[in-house]
Order: sequence, then structure tokens, then C-alpha cells
Amino acid sequence: MPRTKLLPVRRSTATRLLRTYRSTLPSSSTTATTRMPKSISIRARAPWGLVQAICSSGSGWAIPSHLRGLADYARRAPAGQRPSPAGRFAGAHSESRRVRLIPLLQGQSDMFAHQLPGTKPLRLQGDLAAKMVAGIDRFLTRELQASPSRREAHWKRDLSSPAKYARSVKPNRERLARILGGVDAREPVEMQTVRPLGQSAYVGMGEGYKILSVRWVVLPGVEGEGLLLEPNGTPVAEVVALPDCDWTPESLTGMTPGVPSEGQFARRLAENGCRVLVPVLLDRDCTHSGIPQVRMTNQPHREFLYRAAYEMGRHVLGYEVQKVLAAVDWFKQSAGAQRPVGLAGYGEGGLVAFCAAALDTRVDAALISGYFGPRENLWREPIYRNVWALLDEFGDAEIASLLAPRPLTVEHCRHPEITGPPQAPDRVGAAPGAITTPSLAAVEREVQRARALLEGLTPPAQVSLVDATDTHPGSDRALATFLDSLGVGGSLQPNGSSPSPLDDLPDPAERLKRQFHQLLEHTQHLMREAEFTRARFWSKADASSVGSWQKSCRRYRKYLRDEVLGSLPPATLPANPRTRQVYDTPAFTGHEVVLDVYPDVFAYGILLLPKDLADGERRPVVVCQHGLEGRPQDVADPAGDNEAYHQFACKLAERGFVTYAPQNPYIGMDDFRVLQRKANPLKLSLFSFIVRQHERTLEWLASLPGVDPKRLAFYGLSYGGKTAMRVPALLENYCLSICSADYDEWIWKNVSARQPYSYLLSGEYEMPEFDLGNTFNYAEMSWLICPRPFMVERGHNDGVAPDEWVAYEYAKTRRRYDQLGLGDRTELEVFDGPHTINGVGTFAFLERMLGPMRMS
Repeated sequence: MPRTKLLPVRRSTATRLLRTYRSTLPSSSTTATTRMPKSISIRARAPWGLVQAICSSGSGWAIPSHLRGLADYARRAPAGQRPSPAGRFAGAHSESRRVRLIPLLQGQSDMFAHQLPGTKPLRLQGDLAAKMVAGIDRFLTRELQASPSRREAHWKRDLSSPAKYARSVKPNRERLARILGGVDAREPVEMQTVRPLGQSAYVGMGEGYKILSVRWVVLPGVEGEGLLLEPNGTPVAEVVALPDCDWTPESLTGMTPGVPSEGQFARRLAENGCRVLVPVLLDRDCTHSGIPQVRMTNQPHREFLYRAAYEMGRHVLGYEVQKVLAAVDWFKQSAGAQRPVGLAGYGEGGLVAFCAAALDTRVDAALISGYFGPRENLWREPIYRNVWALLDEFGDAEIASLLAPRPLTVEHCRHPEITGPPQAPDRVGAAPGAITTPSLAAVEREVQRARALLEGLTPPAQVSLVDATDTHPGSDRALATFLDSLGVGGSLQPNGSSPSPLDDLPDPAERLKRQFHQLLEHTQHLMREAEFTRARFWSKADASSVGSWQKSCRRYRKYLRDEVLGSLPPATLPANPRTRQVYDTPAFTGHEVVLDVYPDVFAYGILLLPKDLADGERRPVVVCQHGLEGRPQDVADPAGDNEAYHQFACKLAERGFVTYAPQNPYIGMDDFRVLQRKANPLKLSLFSFIVRQHERTLEWLASLPGVDPKRLAFYGLSYGGKTAMRVPALLENYCLSICSADYDEWIWKNVSARQPYSYLLSGEYEMPEFDLGNTFNYAEMSWLICPRPFMVERGHNDGVAPDEWVAYEYAKTRRRYDQLGLGDRTELEVFDGPHTINGVGTFAFLERMLGPMRMS
């Protein structure tokens, strides 16, 4: 028999744990079997001793899953907060909860003899939750690698002429603008100098050009800032030169240290007669990332803004693209309206320039340095590069195709080397992510893909690759190619000297602070406006009757499934149910269940069957969902009483309900959060998988002889409460839903830059859902559950959110039910307690809404 895991317990509780093990043995056991197996030993040299429970092959007994899971449970808890095994096993000696270990009948072939009728024996061993997460990871890895071949389905290129080509890719350009968050109408632009009274307008002087500190309006309350390099003569072209985000405009122009002379491409373009604007980008430091009145984080500024913006359908990339395009607006309305416009960027500036050039055909040419290559490993990069649905339709080659027939120059050089978020004392919360330099061969393949997409276009598309592997960005060859693509004749001027400052330079720290807080405040404005935006989104819903409401909800349900959470196809494998019995109490038996969904993806959970379930009788089922880092055993193990769940699946089974405790894949810390990173660019999320797993589970539950398929209810706590809002909203086979310890003003919780409850401060970086704030809050999700019964369970002391948020949001739920004449189908129970299952009003709600327990 396989070994079980090491079980961490306090030294003082080791003996009690062994007694608990003995108490689970049948009273009829012989002396030989009631002795503890010889292979069990105690090592208690550390405060957290180890009980190594290893069953010898001749002992005839299996360690139950609730003991196996204790090791993982304890390892996950922070030091000083590890749960007491005595607490988890409270009640194990009571008659109603005495758990009989399932005997291993002599011989390996009998090990799996205790499966349910109509199912195969479950032979899968080890940590099934970890196997689930690993399987989904493999599934997503395959999908990422296959994504380039599937993107063509989104494109209808007409290569017969440049004009027809531009029209044919217009929908793709519009979709790219939407997922980048570049959707706001820009303000009329005005370029202003930024200098104190009494000081010269110029901050520097170079060979043939002067430098001004400038700002320009972009959106209400949002400005761009940077340096403008103005030639002494008539400019030959207008260029926005974007540094990597950790470089300042002053360093890219050579007025301050930080960028080698050879890499100061903004200055070199000015030396060649271009008027050059150098914007500030948000950097990767974490100085302002947090809520000073609450706590600060080590999230890069780009990540902190990304989190707030993503929920509102915006993005740090979109904001900076808007700043660039506002500069293009100014170029086109100024005296140089007929001059060519080019964008050049390095690193993060290269990414911004690349996206801006793809979105705006007024840009005549682009130079992208230190950013280009295959993007199928986007999930490894910093999270502020995560873009919803990007790889479903766009790789770098596809984005490059949006520039055609305009010229694109790609310079392969060393990318900014980023190993992770900033290290800051006493600050945490940032997502992992790194930036590395792709090989020249990888960049060449992506360039070749772009060329292949444009083959047949007349005149031919110009996608040039410059190898600058051993040099700095803005090499002579790259700049010469870029200037030539802008129609600027003549040879490239030799690298000149750095400009001389004329006065005090702008304070880069104060300028960055202004830029950060302007953008953050824009997200807060969007958050405050969100309920009005959602009202417009829902304005076509017809609440004149229950029937018309249900009909109206179809389009909103589809939108939530396809555009917000992301939709996978229905299960592609037969369910192939496998089971094994794991619990036996006087009131019920417990069975582990595994069902196939896709290759490598399965659903798993624990089914509790009341023993008084008679032949021909059909009972209601309550699906009891655990929260973050949880397991089915946390809610369905009769030998452990978790302080958050209180064995609620067991207690409901003792009341006569069939209960099922599914494993959801939000377990394993970064292991599962990586799933969200891999899924998002494919227009998928964790809930894309959870929905299909639950769909498969409901199909199987409905097929069981003792189950009433019309009475399948859902009850989840915390992350299980998130599930209670999303999954029953999409799966109408759930006849009701109870959200415990999660219902609140969900958009405020994700976006607020003031409240201590905000997820902006959390390490749970998978929480933002793209554009959710403008489409669905929890009230709107509950409307999709309506007219089915819906309940909220809330403890006054639950730190998820304050009572006021819960009441404010629930009022909208209640009003919808009341207006449809269904007020008796929804409840809010508030109790004086913490983040926990209360099991009073909710149990009564289940019994009232699910009707008589016994139905034939």
C-alpha cells in the first residue's frame, strides 16, 4: 500500500491523534488490529513534531483522507496560525460522528471494492487537489501552444489592396483597443510647458535642438508629461520616443545618467532633425503602491494600477497608449500636420509604441526595440502585461499585421532584465513575473510569421528585423531603417554629445507621483460611475413579468459566460465515474468521486449519502463548496470540525440531505494562480473550468437513483461564495444558491484605493476580472439566479467587507425579487459572528425551498 504523508502536529497532541486513530477502528477488531501499526513512530524534536503514519502491508487498514490532508492543511497556515489538530478532530469520539475506516480486504485486488453501484473503482492516489491543478495546467499549456494556429479564425484579411486590407482588419483593431482598455474619448489636446514663473521655458540645449518640459491633456484628470526636443529648424518628422519604464526622459535624452550614449535614441533622432516627444511611463518601483492609511505593498506601480484598471475594463497599457495617441493628435493639429509621424520605443516603451502604432493608422512607421517575440509564455511575464483574450486573437505577429502596409522595424537587443517584483522591507502582495531576452531565432520566427500573414499584399508589407544583440537599443542600423521608413532622406548623423541642462531639471519623483495618482484616480472615478454604467448595460432587461425577465437574462447570461468569465466547450470526455468509500458513520456513508471532463481535467469531490435513503426515494442534493485553499474534506469530513465550515456537509447529511463537496481548483497558492495567468490571454479564467466541472458533476448527480434532479442546490463559503454567485448564475440546473461570507459590493472591493478591505492590497492577484465592474456586480449576478431562490449568509465580524457594503448591494437583489413578486424567495441572514458557516437561517432556507425531504 502507498505511504501516506507526514502529519505535522504539536508534540502535546501526538498522543491524542493516535487515540483518535484507534477510536475509528471497529469495536470488533482483534487485539492484533487494534494495536497501532509498528511503522507508526513519533519524532518530537521540533515544536511541530511529526507523526509518520505508515500502514504496513499486513495491517489491513487505510489512513483516511482527513488524516492525509492534515499535513497540507498545516503547511499552508502561516507560522503561529496553524490549526490545532484537536480542534479539527473535535467530536470524533461522539457516537453520531464515529468514523469507521474502510478495511482493506486481504489482497490488493480488494483494495477498491467499496465503490458505488454503476461506477468503477477509484484507484487514483495522492493529493487529488494538486493533481487537479496540475492537470488543468497541462491542458492550458497545450492550449497556449496551439493558440497561434487557431487565431486565423478571428481574421478575414482582404489582401487585394491596402484600402480593402485596412477595412478587413478594422474589427480586429477595434477588439485590440477594447482589451487594451483604450476605449475612452480623449480630450482636445493642448501642449503646455511646465516651468516655474521666472525660469526659462527651456530645460536643455543640444546640437541643433532645444528641450522643453511639457505636459498635455489626455483624459479628464489625466495628463501626459515628458520632454519635447524641438529642432532649431523645420522638423523632418514627428516622433514619440518611449523609454523603458524604468528610464526617465532625461536619461533617454542624455541629460542625466542611466542610459549609455549609444542607447539615447531620443537624442539621436533629434540630432537627425526630428521633433521628438519623450513621455514618462509608470515605473516598476513600489513607492506609491498601497493605501498609506492601511498598508503599502511591493507591487510595481504598473501592477497596482493594472489591478484597479483591469476590473474596470482598462489597462495600464491602454492608458499609456492613450497618452501617445494624444501626442499624435497634437502633432496632426499643429503646423506639422503633413509631416510623417513615427513611434519608437524600448522595453515597456516598445510595447506601448507597438500597440499604439497598431491601433492608429495615422502613425506612419514604428521602431520596436527590446520587445518582440513569441508570446505564448506571456504568463511568465509581469502581470501588468496580462491582457484578457490577447492570445486568442493576437500574438506579436498578428499585432504587427495591423501596421501593414506601414513599415515596422523590429530591433532585437537585450531586453530589460526583470527577475521579479521589487524587494521592499515589510512589503508584500506582488505577483511573480520576469522579463528575459528571447533568442534571435525566436524573434526571427515571429517576424517570419508576420510576413507570412501579409503575403500577397501589394505593395508588400515591410517588416524589418535588425540584429542588435550585442549593442544598445537604437543602434545605427535600426535608426537608419526607421528614418528611411519615415521618408527622411540622407545618411544617419554620427552620434553627438549629450545636451546641456540650462536650469533645474524637473523632479522625476514628483512627476512620477503625479502621473501615478492621476491614473489611479481615473480608476476610482470609473468605480464610482460603475453602477450607472451597469444600469445602462442592463437597460434592455424586461422585468415586467417573470417570463420576460427569464428571457431577457439569456443574453446577459451568455455575456457573463463568454465575455467576462470565458467559456470552454462542453465536456469532451465521457464522465467515466470512479468512486471509493471513505467514511462510514451511523447517519451516512462518504464516497470520493472522480469524473472526467477533458483530457487531464477532471472533477473531484465527496458524496455523503444518508443511510435512511430508501429504494425508489429521491432526495434533494446540497452541493457544499469550500473556500480558498480548501478541500472537500474541510466540509465533508465527519472526524474534523474546521472553524470556518463546521462540517456543514455532514450536518446537512444528518438532516437527510444528500450532499456533495466538490474540489475547486483554487488551491496551491501560486500553482493555481498561474492557471489564471495562463487562462486569461486565452479568454478563459479559473471559472471557465469550474463551470464545466460543476456542469459535469450536476449531470452525474442527477443520474443517481436516490437524487431528485430538480432539487440540486448550491451553498458555498468565501471563495465558495464567489462560486455561488457565478456558477448558479450560469448553470440553471442549480435550483437555488446560498452565498456565505463573500457577498458584498464586489467592485468596490476589487478597485477601491482607500478601503482596508480592498483586494488591491492582497496577494490574491488572480481576483480582477476584466471589465466586470461595468457589467456585473453581485446584485446583477443574483438577478441571473432569479427567479430561483437565493440567500446571503453574513457575519457582522466578517473581514471580507463591512455590513454596509453587504446591505447596500443586497438591497438591489431584494428589490428585483420583490418587483417580480418573488420576495419570499430571497433572504439575508446576518448573525453576530466571523467569516464562517452559521447554518441556522440557511438550513431553514434549504428545508423550506427544497420542500419535503422524502419524495418518490
